[in-house]
Amino acid sequence: MMTRILLIAWTLLIGLGPMAHSQEKYPLGAYEELPDPKPHDSDAAWAALPEPTLVSWGSIDTRYAKHDIPQIRQTTSWSGKAWKGERVNAQALVWTNVALSDLRVELGELRKGSSVIPAEDVESHFVRYVMTDELSKDRSTGCGDRSNKAEWDSSLVADALDIVESIDVVANSVQPIWLRVRVPADAESGTYRGTMTLHAEGQPARELTYSIRVGKRVLPQPSEWQFHLDLWQSPYAVARYYQVPLWSDAHFEAMRPLMRMLADAGQKSVTTSIMHKPWNGQTEDPFDSMITRIKHIDGSWTYDYAVFDKWVTFMTEEIGIDQMISCYTMIPWALSFDYYDEATNRVLFVEASPGDTAYEEYWLSFLRDFSKHLRAKGWFERTAISMDERPMEAMREAIRVIRAADPEFKITLAGNYHPEIQADLYYLSIPYGHRFPTDVKRQREERGQISTLYTCCAEPFPNTFTFSAPAEATWTILHAVAGGYDGYLRWAVQSWTADPLRDSRFRTWAAGDTYSLYPGPRSSIRFERLVEGIEDAEKIRILRAELKGKKLERLNKLISRFTPEGLAETQQNPSDMVRELDELLNAL
Repeated sequence: MMTRILLIAWTLLIGLGPMAHSQEKYPLGAYEELPDPKPHDSDAAWAALPEPTLVSWGSIDTRYAKHDIPQIRQTTSWSGKAWKGERVNAQALVWTNVALSDLRVELGELRKGSSVIPAEDVESHFVRYVMTDELSKDRSTGCGDRSNKAEWDSSLVADALDIVESIDVVANSVQPIWLRVRVPADAESGTYRGTMTLHAEGQPARELTYSIRVGKRVLPQPSEWQFHLDLWQSPYAVARYYQVPLWSDAHFEAMRPLMRMLADAGQKSVTTSIMHKPWNGQTEDPFDSMITRIKHIDGSWTYDYAVFDKWVTFMTEEIGIDQMISCYTMIPWALSFDYYDEATNRVLFVEASPGDTAYEEYWLSFLRDFSKHLRAKGWFERTAISMDERPMEAMREAIRVIRAADPEFKITLAGNYHPEIQADLYYLSIPYGHRFPTDVKRQREERGQISTLYTCCAEPFPNTFTFSAPAEATWTILHAVAGGYDGYLRWAVQSWTADPLRDSRFRTWAAGDTYSLYPGPRSSIRFERLVEGIEDAEKIRILRAELKGKKLERLNKLISRFTPEGLAETQQNPSDMVRELDELLNAL
């Protein structure tokens, strides 16, 4: 009877979601994770540990379960390799059958004789557990209604990289620790050694040693990376979670460290919304228009760009994400377009489809004014009118209106490949598994157009759900390199769920689909592995320009496996593929 009561309680907890616990609604510092609904190793198994508390290096390819004893070969030393300018990741583990109070990590500089990697370039983060779910029942997709969370198999999974300096660890549990070392671009080549010391109240200090062999090659700064990374930002999610007024100084203060993390990953594009609800409110926090449209009594129009200008200036000039300004959208999910009507003193909407006279009148007036404004600001050349997964005929009509307003406007699309309109698209991102025809890709390169791929909820593999294998994030970027794409797009980097630190599940898509950066700001295992892939892409670009003969053939052969066909042919584990390529890039 007691087992049945507990099972019902767990089901209710999972079904009710974040409001089923009485914690701070929007934590930024310390917080408690949700209870784990999954069975775990018995108290007897934990009691049988050779020591109450054990430590070891683990693998960055594994999300270690919170309440299962790690099945690893225990080791207190770890070694890695790096280029100068690269950031290197490792993962350590603490597992214990007694409660640990105030677990802290002590790190220092890495030394190679008199040469050092400074302590400020070495960081550690406690890996935190967040609720996740699963793919569809047939394992084919992450899309579909998930509003009833109780219908989906849920569990705690390691993902968020916390920013707190100490943590309490409950008995019979695992606490992973993420290590990140940023190798200075001017570091001397050679092997650097360091120590991670773990302290807990009433416990003896424990040490883990590590070394990084720094090669002779130098990785450029992220702002110089050529891989086109396009992760869409949501300022609206930040305002809601941090409980600050939209576009206030406090709002920008909250966004600043988050967006700098994005810039440090090589982000190229600023996401802007130029109409009300371009995606029909599909996220927890709907996007509003950054531009105010006013229709005067005499029928003339005025456009206020105050918010747009403030956001773009912040992102381009302060954060340094300045290669592209993507403006969404002229073809929204719901074909309803907002404006303030001076005659009625109300916000009204134009209901019109591409091809309608009302649609053309609404957009033509705005785009002509927008073009003038962008040119005056010096932003026109890097600004694009952007669409997302829209039908070809609707795209054709939108393109016609854009060209009528200003023939030099850039246009982008994330959606299926349409040969009829691809030449009009300065930037075209197509779904994973689709390819650009070879001659088309070459022509696009000659014209200076950008051609990327994207993933979303549709792909069971590769993806960055919170239950996805960590190496899938790296594998995705290497797939972009193997397929000859210019970069990678993902529709959300921090469109947070209602309770993102504790529950990554969402009503429409598989858990984690809407974000890979957490409030705090906190990075994630997924985001760090994505950056690893981009660093590998830059290494490949540099090596391909220098290598010849058999070395180049060996590199290209290994890269060619990072395709659906190559994966099917080799039957190789994706994590092993990533490790093998990483070893080759460092060896070359």
